[in-house]
Amino acid sequence: MRAVRFAEYGGPQVLRVDEVDEPHAGVGEVRIAVRAAGVNAVDWKIRAGYMSEQMPLPLPFGTGVDAARVVDEVGEGVAGVRVGDAVLGSGSATYAEHAVLTTWVLKPEGLSFEEAAGYPVPVGTAVRILNQLAVQPGQTILVSGAAGGVGTAVVQLAVARGATVIGTASERNQDHVRSMGATPTIYGDGFVGRVREIVAGNIDAAFDIAGAGVIPELIELTGDPSRVLSIADYSAPEHGAAVASPGGDAVAALTEATRLFTEGRFHIPVERTFALDEASDAQGASAGGHVAGRYIITVS
Repeated sequence: MRAVRFAEYGGPQVLRVDEVDEPHAGVGEVRIAVRAAGVNAVDWKIRAGYMSEQMPLPLPFGTGVDAARVVDEVGEGVAGVRVGDAVLGSGSATYAEHAVLTTWVLKPEGLSFEEAAGYPVPVGTAVRILNQLAVQPGQTILVSGAAGGVGTAVVQLAVARGATVIGTASERNQDHVRSMGATPTIYGDGFVGRVREIVAGNIDAAFDIAGAGVIPELIELTGDPSRVLSIADYSAPEHGAAVASPGGDAVAALTEATRLFTEGRFHIPVERTFALDEASDAQGASAGGHVAGRYIITVS
């Protein structure tokens, strides 16, 4: 089968489409014939070698963690899903014609495989960080970097939980943020003042999604560094803020998001799709940021 791999760390150009043996579902796993795979920041960070010390890899290594399509192989010990079921979930080496998933949920009717493939990492991250700061109904939160995949998920999940949301985004993505039920504002110089014009008191919680060096400003807006959480700026603890904790219940997170989708309250738009042999372009575009929603690899 065809799969996207890299034999050395580096820029997007190190990605190549190789012929490899098909994987098979092990205990507690399912295999899918991939229709679509999500392009996540973690994909290109791993490929670039940013995580090589924490997570050394046997090279060549397949890329991608999220995907969606129909189950074609069920591993031992798996219940609640069978061959022929449409699913979305996470595993490894998902930029490929077949991939093994370790976590998954059934895909709702009406949700395209392309959109579904963009859910797992953003949704899991969004639910985890909202839970970490215990966002409650009636609170006001700020999402710095509200237009990308994770930001889009955080905004909609927070709105669904009864929070008031302010989201920073580029000029071209203001309507996208507004369409999700949030109040948009432009990021960059002076954004603290712009947020203060929207809400007079302190923000209850602030989430740094983009890693744009705004931790001090978010602390100013909350008045409490313990109410600021970043998924991308590892200097946050130097200011008394926190970096998001790993883990979380991925299945519960996807179950919440797919339920909201069926209720018409959750949607992560697909800004652009790329063919398997365009994976380097997809990861390059992802690293460039400023996307409203998700980039997706389509396989077959």
